Amino acid sequence: MGILAEDKNQMTLIYNSETSVGKQTLAYAKASDKKLASIDISKTKVTGTQWADLASKLDIKIADLIDQEHTDFIKNFGDKGALLSSEDWIKVLQNQPEVLKGCIVINGKESLIITNPSDLTKYLESNSAGIDE
Repeated sequence: MGILAEDKNQMTLIYNSETSVGKQTLAYAKASDKKLASIDISKTKVTGTQWADLASKLDIKIADLIDQEHTDFIKNFGDKGALLSSEDWIKVLQNQPEVLKGCIVINGKESLIITNPSDLTKYLESNSAGIDE
């Protein structure tokens, strides 16, 4: 098991409450029938180990967690993002949470990035099909 719990009876949402995608995705998550654990990265610091664990769960590089077309990212790094190390990408996420690419949902052993809030509803519906309550 990784640093973040993989409880099949609980959905974990990593989001930024200062973004519209974060606010809307949280609303969709709260409206679902799933028990919810939410982590607002604008208020709660996520450790480097946790970011690495999230990237591993998503089967992507840490750099892929970041919206490299975000205005703040471009302002600070321009096109130099390709030159950053894994540790540098983690520092970007820790110091500029607004550049996280959407929200991250962990549901049991499944993890995904949500960039369109309504996609969370589609995901939850597809995962509950055929499940008896």
